[in-house]
Amino acid sequence: MQQPNGEMVDGYVLKKDFTWHDDTPYYSENAPGHVGFKNTVETDQETSLIQLLGKYIRKTEDYSILEESIGGISVKDRIQLMLDYLKKERFNQNYQLLWGAMTADWGDVQPNDSFGCDWNELSNEAIDIYDNAMFIIALQTLIDIQPNSPKVTAWKGLKKSLETNSRRHLWDKKKQKFIPHIYPKTSPIPKGFDENTIHYHGGTAIAIEAGLLSASEIKTVNMQMLENVRLSSMPSIGLTLYPTYPVGFFIGGMAQPYQYQNGGDWTWFGGRMIQQLVLNGFYQEAYAELQPMIDRVVKNKGFYEWYGQNNVPSGSGKFKGSAGVLSKAIALLESWAETTVEKNH
Repeated sequence: MQQPNGEMVDGYVLKKDFTWHDDTPYYSENAPGHVGFKNTVETDQETSLIQLLGKYIRKTEDYSILEESIGGISVKDRIQLMLDYLKKERFNQNYQLLWGAMTADWGDVQPNDSFGCDWNELSNEAIDIYDNAMFIIALQTLIDIQPNSPKVTAWKGLKKSLETNSRRHLWDKKKQKFIPHIYPKTSPIPKGFDENTIHYHGGTAIAIEAGLLSASEIKTVNMQMLENVRLSSMPSIGLTLYPTYPVGFFIGGMAQPYQYQNGGDWTWFGGRMIQQLVLNGFYQEAYAELQPMIDRVVKNKGFYEWYGQNNVPSGSGKFKGSAGVLSKAIALLESWAETTVEKNH
């Protein structure tokens, strides 16, 4: 379903199953029986797919997939087309960083229209840490799975540039947090509201995964997350962001605080922060901060998409993203515990 310009879709269905209204369907001569769809306010589809491919190869050791030909173009060349697309269509030359539309942290809904998932005349170009951290992780994935590629030097150079510019432009050294957005053109933020009071929990977790924070900075941002949980009375560090955007800033369901990505609590990203705490040596913190996420799964007998105030479950009750990150967090803690026991004996 890759497009001629190199971009990737979010997903696809059989044509007979394409039953909802979408005025921007995606088609490909390589998959004539399918229809693709894409949220175009995001800039994480290409980087997500590269990371997915890396996970598959690490798990199976099946490197042959890189040489498979799809429509006369190998998978490894199609990966490069994705990178070329991002550099051409979603790269700000002044800041040397990726951009997308303004959304709440890692979210997929812009504030200015009721649908919120398609780039349009109401969109605001915005640079944030989530998109760029995802790009850094994707480039490291390519370096890991194709160490002998002639492209490695270029990938390493781009990765280093993204790391440097993410720190330079997005990390607030004084506040020890990432700023939510840079707006190269126009800002949608209402007068009188300081967006840089907001802490982005999800993007920060991905930035840690990308290797952008030191151990002391990880400790600091984790303490900030815990304080945000206390101040908001929300259930866990899965809290998307704090403080929330003003009432009515987002149209629709996110108009109210602590709804969906405007301060909703998402295990899908909270679990990723737990993983990073384990991987960076914060074992006790990880164990303690994981408990409320596990407790509500047991209580509600399901992996809900997100939680509102008073831990009210919302969205799908069979959200695989939530189940996946929790399972991995538990596996990492179990592995650490087993290693610790072995050392002590």
